[in-house]
Amino acid sequence: MSTDLDLTALDDEGRAALERLIVTLADSKRMMGIRYSDWMLGAPSLETGISTSSMAQDEWGHARLLYAMLKDLGKDPVPMEHDRPASEYASIAALDEEMPDWAALVAVMVLADGAITAMLRSFAEGSFAPAQSRVPKMLAEEEFHSSLGAAWYRRLAGAEGEARDLLSGATRAILPALLAWVGADDAPMTRVVAAGVIGTAEERLTAFRDDVRDLLALIDLDIDSAGGTDAWDTVRGRTTGQPAEEAVARARGDLNRALLVE
Repeated sequence: MSTDLDLTALDDEGRAALERLIVTLADSKRMMGIRYSDWMLGAPSLETGISTSSMAQDEWGHARLLYAMLKDLGKDPVPMEHDRPASEYASIAALDEEMPDWAALVAVMVLADGAITAMLRSFAEGSFAPAQSRVPKMLAEEEFHSSLGAAWYRRLAGAEGEARDLLSGATRAILPALLAWVGADDAPMTRVVAAGVIGTAEERLTAFRDDVRDLLALIDLDIDSAGGTDAWDTVRGRTTGQPAEEAVARARGDLNRALLVE
């Protein structure tokens, strides 16, 4: 484990870079929960629907823990959770829209949830003390997500016809933006890497590729030759675009705002 980060030693740009990393991870967890919740009633079986419900709860709990890390930077997390428009959300692009079919959700389960996990693993091994103490529990809970995603990925990849085609199409559609996100090396990310907060782009990409290589080979996709995209938003730390307004309204809790208690 790295030496604990001295926040007082970070300049304004360094603190902003760390805040961007935390918000990107928290927003992605929040939207991951939304996308799992979309399938609580539409999954292929009752048992799988219950699993997606459980995973949605996990993701929302993880998001709350991540947003709370902003307090260590002197920031109030409540406006970040409940007041921002969709254009300011920093969640990964794979979660911008509702999944059109179960195969697409399985691809997201393996790749998007897997990419977030790879980033969190690196974050937990870094110098930011709140990540060291809080992220390992998230990673333990993610093991179920990973095992369920892998089981369904193998099942669909081994099927004939439409199921395999849908899985392959969804995988290839979301992979470039995920590779760009995991392997980001813009100025803010360079600052948090230099501070020991998270591993290098090469280290993160290697870990992510190792996690998904064997599964993607089932659809004849070589993760080591796959490339990312240049469509990058430095302000939010994600590829360009934004999540759907309807999903962000749910993430903010707009319908129940009057009941919000902190």
